[in-house]
Amino acid sequence: MRKKVLCLAAVLLLYGSLAHAESPLRAKAEMYNTQGKKIGTVYFTETPGVQEGVRIYLKLSPIPKGSHGLHVHQAGTCEPPDFKSAGGHFNPEGKEHGMKNPEGMHAGDLPNLVVGQEESVEVTFTTKNVTLQEGKDSLFQPGGTSLVIHAGPDDEMTDPSGSSGARIACGVITRPD
Repeated sequence: MRKKVLCLAAVLLLYGSLAHAESPLRAKAEMYNTQGKKIGTVYFTETPGVQEGVRIYLKLSPIPKGSHGLHVHQAGTCEPPDFKSAGGHFNPEGKEHGMKNPEGMHAGDLPNLVVGQEESVEVTFTTKNVTLQEGKDSLFQPGGTSLVIHAGPDDEMTDPSGSSGARIACGVITRPD
C-alpha cells in the first residue's frame, strides 16, 4: 500500500510540475510593405528538445511572387519606404554573410522565401542561430531587432547582404501582448 501511495504522489508531483511549467518564450513581428500597409504577422517560438532553436511561422499577403531574401536585422525600427532604419543584418558573432559562406553565417541569415503566383506565402522553419532567451544571440537586444524581406533572392554567399536587393517589407520583433 505504501508503494502505491508513493507512486501516486510521484505521478501527481510530476503532473503538477508539467502543468505549471513556464510557457515557451514567444515573439512576433507585424510586417508592413513599403507603402505602410500591413501584410501579415510573423510568430517566433523558442523550441526545446530535438528541434531546439527558434521556430518562425510566416503568413504574408500580398507579397510579390518569386524568391526573396529574409533576414533578422540589428535595429528594432522599420521606417518606410526603404526600411534602412533596420540597419544591417543581426550579426553578434561578427561572421561573414551567407549559409553557404565558409566564413559565415550571420545569426540573422534565414532561408529565402519562395512566393507563388497567388502572391502569398505561409511557411514554418526553425533557426538555431538566434534565441528569445537572454544573451548576445537574443532577438531582444537593447534597441531591438527587426525582420526584413528583400526584393530578390539571397545568394547565400555575398557579404554583407547576399545581393538580395531592396527591402520590400519590415516588422519590428516584439514580445507578444
